Amino acid sequence: MKRDYYEILGISKSASTDEIKKAYRKVAMQYHPDRNAGDKTAEEKFKEAAEAYEVLSDTEKKSQYDRFGHAGLKNNGRGGFGNMNTEDIFSQFGDIFGDDIFGSFFGGGSRGGGRRNHGVRGSNLRVKIKLNFEEIANGATKTIKVKKYVSCNTCNGTGAKDKGGVQTCTTCGGSGQVRKVTNTFLGQMQTVTTCPACNGEGTTITNKCTSCRGEGRVYGEETVNIDIPAGVQEGMQLSMSGKGNAGERGGPSGDLIILIEEENHQYLQRDGLNVVFDLHISFTDVVFGTQVEVPTIDGKAKIKIPAGTQSGKIFRLKGKGFPAINSYERGDQLIHVNVWTPQNINAEEKAALEKLQDAPNFKPQPVKGEKSFFERVKEMFG
Repeated sequence: MKRDYYEILGISKSASTDEIKKAYRKVAMQYHPDRNAGDKTAEEKFKEAAEAYEVLSDTEKKSQYDRFGHAGLKNNGRGGFGNMNTEDIFSQFGDIFGDDIFGSFFGGGSRGGGRRNHGVRGSNLRVKIKLNFEEIANGATKTIKVKKYVSCNTCNGTGAKDKGGVQTCTTCGGSGQVRKVTNTFLGQMQTVTTCPACNGEGTTITNKCTSCRGEGRVYGEETVNIDIPAGVQEGMQLSMSGKGNAGERGGPSGDLIILIEEENHQYLQRDGLNVVFDLHISFTDVVFGTQVEVPTIDGKAKIKIPAGTQSGKIFRLKGKGFPAINSYERGDQLIHVNVWTPQNINAEEKAALEKLQDAPNFKPQPVKGEKSFFERVKEMFG
């Protein structure tokens, strides 16, 4: 399963364009192959960050992703980065790095300095929502109760008992980062890592809140209203920003991932955007023709069965299927005609059928222009 793009870059959905760019720059520099020679995992994370930025930096793609998650993107693959090399990615996003990346590798300075983390981001939560055919076709709003970590009301999520309970980290001096310079044959290389003492926050808690024990969150419950768009499908995932577990010490909340499940319909079956119904009808009805009522997603509809209709005939109700989630397209309802054969008949019925057995109009007639079975066999085998 693909990782959440916001989780990859370590940001929340409310992050600004500049924050998204800075976060991508930080992650890309951390996992750049030149810093992690031979490390395939770092290379994958570098490409993963490029994929995340490619989506989140585009307003339209970001909007689709925020509403529907990975399933909402037209290109549900990797955006092309899986087969690109480092130079390709830098040629596309080179303006983000400028000359600073070379300075970071070989001892140069940084223009902007490190960005502190504000607490630890909460984890995502996943729930399953079952929908019937009508809800899928028309959209629905579901209200559920989610048990999760919520922000501590006592300390307002800071984790400290009072304002004096938070102090500047002595290890990093409040920057949230520690720097290390090593000598290489290319010169000095400077590496910047997250401060292990404060986890990049720049502060430490000396007097913890008694309610949350310094975490800034407690286990509780929240009522969530979920707006589900029309046209979702089995297995599709929707995402709600900030409705997951609350972050630690004021960190951003994770997201709520909603997995869609479809309830079986009593009469109908789904085939992509189309709806399928098997209509069982009597022999006399197809001989004389009739009008029948069939179930649809929106209720019932009447259709005409012309006289002489053959078993296997498919009738189509235009626009009676499911809508497509990313377009105005809508499926149809397909009605498969099945002629029902009686299994038990009385003597009178049997006698009547025997009279018709040899009647010319009650024998199967070949379709005009179609060769018989024996003619086709003769052509095949001579």
